[in-house]
Amino acid sequence: MPLRLSVVIHHVTARSLAARKGGALAHYLHLHARLTLATLLILLPVAGAHAQEVAPEKKVSAAPRETLTGDWGGLRTRLKQAGVTVRADYVGEAFAAVDGGQRQGSAYTQQLRASLDFDMDRIAGLSGGIVHVTINDRRGVGLSSDIVGNRLPIQEAAGGNYTRLSELSYEQNIANGRLNLRLGYFAMGNDLGGMILGCNFVNAAFCAHPLSESGNSGWYNYPNARWGAAVRYRIRPDLALRTGVYQVNPRLNDPDNAFRPFAGGTTGVLLPLELEYDPGIAPGSHVLPGHYKIGAYYDTSRAARRGEQGMLRGRYGVYALADQMILREGTGNRGLSVFAQFTANPQASAQITHWYAAGLVKTGTFAGRDADSISIGIVHAQVNPRLRRVAADAQDIPGGYAALPVGETAIEMSYGIQLRRWLSIRPDVQYILDPGAFSYRRTNDALALGGQVKMQF
Repeated sequence: MPLRLSVVIHHVTARSLAARKGGALAHYLHLHARLTLATLLILLPVAGAHAQEVAPEKKVSAAPRETLTGDWGGLRTRLKQAGVTVRADYVGEAFAAVDGGQRQGSAYTQQLRASLDFDMDRIAGLSGGIVHVTINDRRGVGLSSDIVGNRLPIQEAAGGNYTRLSELSYEQNIANGRLNLRLGYFAMGNDLGGMILGCNFVNAAFCAHPLSESGNSGWYNYPNARWGAAVRYRIRPDLALRTGVYQVNPRLNDPDNAFRPFAGGTTGVLLPLELEYDPGIAPGSHVLPGHYKIGAYYDTSRAARRGEQGMLRGRYGVYALADQMILREGTGNRGLSVFAQFTANPQASAQITHWYAAGLVKTGTFAGRDADSISIGIVHAQVNPRLRRVAADAQDIPGGYAALPVGETAIEMSYGIQLRRWLSIRPDVQYILDPGAFSYRRTNDALALGGQVKMQF
């Protein structure tokens, strides 16, 4: 069982590139974002060139490098054999709002993470045991929060710009992994309510959880961690049941508590239940792979009622997530997959009452580009009509709450290029309809252009 300790090696602070035009720092960061975007465009033809490279005759090709820094002269392998796996990765996202929204401008955000996985079987003879420790660092300015003014983050890595402890947990596999237990300080979204296929997009609404889960309750996703206990039981190889109990403590999102996991402020616990069906996962199965999840959760915390006076105890929600390969090319991963998402939350406690998403992901594009992907998706978040009504009354809007946008919609198209096993880039286009919906105002639809770079160190 792997244990992860994430150690941040380095970080670069980025400020808003459009809001601050004066000063040497702003000038440098503006240049940095332009260079990042230019690099994405320059690397596009390079990807095709790499696909055509052929090893010289009569030479044995070295094994492809899995990480940028390699095996460190064999040290990495020796550590892994001793039970310690070292990981680190970088995500950088540079985007420009070129039309609509609150205003135009560009922004850059990044995430750095490093991890150590300790196999307790190798270290202490505890079969199936793993301890996880993770530290995460984010820097930069979000295009959505600072420029466009919309709710569905255009950059997946935006927000929470500080260094924090993101995991300190113990995991135990029992009965060859049929039963999995985890106890400690970690993000409940690591195990529940997510869709990995969605990370073929950049917008955080797709990667990797519906924002209605965390926006309407004490649910939290990476890099935010809480104390909790998680259980996963495989009823059969393609059917899994997940549940657990997780702390609800909003104060743990404060930068002052980044390394204070025992900080006070607990308001309740969150109790989830999820059933997942994975066709095609069983050994020897010829069924096309897919993932189907249905779940519900209940937060015991007291919270203010939405759109009316008073408090309520208990917030809850339900969700259904599905992705399915519908066409396979050959025996590898090349093929076409479809996905869909739906969530529902009560008007009494939710900001987002309904969530809908759907899209296509094509893995394997041109000849020799088996790991590249083309992704097209649409997501819609519906604003609680009670909140729209209160806002319309407060602003004395002609036509009342019906004159305000019903919700926000994001449409995204991206092309993922796997340049190396450790390096990928993703040029990306996003169109945001009604970006002012969650600010209770009408704002012109926004167009954002940019890209994402991912590296494994």
